[in-house]
Amino acid sequence: MVKTNSSAGPPVFAEMEAMGERARAASRKLANLSSTVKNVALNKMADHLEARFDEIATANKLDMDMGAAAGLSTAMLDRLRLDQKRVKAMAEGLREVAALPDPVGEVAGMKRRPNGMWVGRMRVPLGVVGIIYESRPNVTADTAALCLKSGNAVILRGGSEAIHSNRAIASILDDASASAGIPRNTIQLVPTTDREAVKALLKMDRHIDVIIPRGGNELIRFVVENSTIPVIKHDKGVCHVYVDKAADVAMAEKIIFNSKVQRPGVCNATETLLVHKDIAERFLPRAAVALREAKVELRGCERSRHIVRDMKPATELDWYEEYLDLILAVKIVGSFEEAVDHIAKYGSSHTESIVTNDYHTAQEFLKVVDSAAVMVNASTRFSDGGQFGLGAEVGISTQKLHARGPMGLEELTCLKFIVYGDGQVRE
Repeated sequence: MVKTNSSAGPPVFAEMEAMGERARAASRKLANLSSTVKNVALNKMADHLEARFDEIATANKLDMDMGAAAGLSTAMLDRLRLDQKRVKAMAEGLREVAALPDPVGEVAGMKRRPNGMWVGRMRVPLGVVGIIYESRPNVTADTAALCLKSGNAVILRGGSEAIHSNRAIASILDDASASAGIPRNTIQLVPTTDREAVKALLKMDRHIDVIIPRGGNELIRFVVENSTIPVIKHDKGVCHVYVDKAADVAMAEKIIFNSKVQRPGVCNATETLLVHKDIAERFLPRAAVALREAKVELRGCERSRHIVRDMKPATELDWYEEYLDLILAVKIVGSFEEAVDHIAKYGSSHTESIVTNDYHTAQEFLKVVDSAAVMVNASTRFSDGGQFGLGAEVGISTQKLHARGPMGLEELTCLKFIVYGDGQVRE
């Protein structure tokens, strides 16, 4: 194991080690705080975000200007942008987390053993969470809130493109939470964009209990290959909408338009549209008109291009692609089974939706599609912690252990056994 101290590498390793020590110390104090203290802090953090909007806006303008100069796409710039409405939404997210039940300390499954002992399980914080993410500065507030409420200290490492915004937000949250009785260093942001800081973070298994990466495929792969800490992957979102032969055409048009256009630069936006051959002639032309009006570039299979002739040809690589942009891959399938097989082969286990009025087909889709979120007659854009009633999310896990789908408060805790005895000894 690589030791994270100044003798093991660059000076940044020693700085990161110190952050880890502070986080571990804070987590021990935080785990014993009451829900009332945590909720007061969260509401105060929300108030401070709104009251100090000008500081956030100034910092965000620096990031936006740098991003534009660096040639970031329109979708990426949209993910980066913070206006008053988005900051207000961040603040409301913190208040929603404050209003949620606190899972820490819940006891379940208490059973009396033949020897008189009571054995059960208590929900407790994970401890220290390391989060590595890109682009979206609202993640700083969302994850800090969820970690605090679930009793975890957090070390945040945002992308270089949002460094000024993240610094401003983290500073405001730290000040507000400390003034409400939360231990200092509960919320820490890695202050440098040096890539060595990420390498150090991934080796700090003495201090950090879990790493959650949120970003593109390159980031996820780097974290998984280099971490000595358990990783919960928030992988790319190659999301699908399948329009079944029994679909309501008007509903399907509305769902695919929202899934692709409402905010194309996020992981729950749809990247591939699958259409049953029996409905393609009725559905595709009208869907294409609406999508083209929204400046969506369509890349279709040969059969779909016979129906909508100005589509660009799709290649094999398009079916794997997370565009995060106004681009949509389109494929006509011959059957329900072909649609499911396509999702299994090319999808990323994130979110899939079927549009159908056939109850049995819908139920089969829910059972056989192996993704974190599977929907019937709804936009993939709903695959989100806030929309699912979690208040916010620390990420969307595309793996199966120990959490899957949007991760809220409960997913940031684990269970430990507790035992009540009255003098029992084992013979």
